[in-house]
Amino acid sequence: MEKAECKYRAYVQILKEELIPAMGCTEPIALAYAAAVAKKTLGAIPDKVVVGASGSIIKNVKSVIVPNTGHLKGIPAAVAAGIVAGDPDKELEVISCVTPDQISEMKQFMEETEIGVVHIDNGITFDILITLYKGSSTCTVRIANYHTNIVLIEKDGTVLKQLDAGIEEEALTDRSILSMEDIWDFINTVDIADIKETLDRQIRYNWAIAEEGLTNDYGANIGKVLLKSAGSDISLKAKAMAAAGSDARMNGCELPVIINSGSGNQGITVSVPVIVYARELGVSEETMYRALALSNLTSIHQKTPIGRLSAYCGAVNAGAGAGAGIAYLCGGGYEEVIHTVVNALAIVSGIVCDGAKASCAAKIASSIEAGIFGYSMYSHGQQFLDGDGIVTKGVEATLKNVGRLGKKGMKETNEEIIKIMIGE
Repeated sequence: MEKAECKYRAYVQILKEELIPAMGCTEPIALAYAAAVAKKTLGAIPDKVVVGASGSIIKNVKSVIVPNTGHLKGIPAAVAAGIVAGDPDKELEVISCVTPDQISEMKQFMEETEIGVVHIDNGITFDILITLYKGSSTCTVRIANYHTNIVLIEKDGTVLKQLDAGIEEEALTDRSILSMEDIWDFINTVDIADIKETLDRQIRYNWAIAEEGLTNDYGANIGKVLLKSAGSDISLKAKAMAAAGSDARMNGCELPVIINSGSGNQGITVSVPVIVYARELGVSEETMYRALALSNLTSIHQKTPIGRLSAYCGAVNAGAGAGAGIAYLCGGGYEEVIHTVVNALAIVSGIVCDGAKASCAAKIASSIEAGIFGYSMYSHGQQFLDGDGIVTKGVEATLKNVGRLGKKGMKETNEEIIKIMIGE
């Protein structure tokens, strides 16, 4: 792919747009961001808060610890953090700088302030509507479709900002230009200088949280459990390191991660196993960068038709992406890469997303295992063929089926999961 091509520049930009830092699970952080923007616009600490959230937001916030809150969970905690200590200019790092006094203030705010939470359904999977009240003054902020997409700011009946909430990700580079063939072309021809800064930050941040997960006690400690039996097995070490990053992230660790497709868990999954393999195999730094670009873009390509939130576990896409990157590191060519992806998806596409929580780390490990096994299968002359369930002829056609499954097929599944989680 020539550097002067529009597509080349678009692929570089997609990586820059997707691989951004976030602290904690991105759904509660989006709530904190909306709350921080609303508080700044209102100009005062509110005496009443009403939070409207779509089912998928409720699902993904219910069980995860919000960082820098003293281990608080849930929507009220995320909103309180944004109001009391949020810096809206930091977007998904909105609560990255919190003092001990502010943590005490959050708890006091939650005790003294009415914070109502209502389930809203405006036909948008990702939907947050926060209204703050201070005496006769009000401010409403709405985020729709993705984590930083503010579509409404209204104060005292005056609309300060309004966008069409029905348009998904209009401000982002068109992801429909992605294809496995073009991704392969791009990662083999890209000038590393164009992606190095973006990937260096991913390596630095995500490796740090993986090490933190192995060092301290987080959640179910899936990473530690896996590492105890890893020995010299590189595949087990890759799963353990990635799972440890999720252990930490889902259970209150205050380190940021570089996300992928709006998700920190997916960002960890596409990067940490590839870094493990690159270092264990002793490949050049350039080769590692190309493998990471392949893993990241492959995951983004799979996730685009599904959308940011679904009942389809995003770790599956990321694990298949990691498998593609690992196949490349092991000397695989284009055929090995695309068959790795298809094989992996055929194995684990049934994993459901029942919100962000400790068990995400185990799902990540399973998805990475499927990615690695998908490559091993093809290396031994085996593959899943056209007609094997959702697998069909051609990698793009199979990815289209997976997108359909995740977005349309699992819509009712998502609704049932939400009902189970909120006790309906």
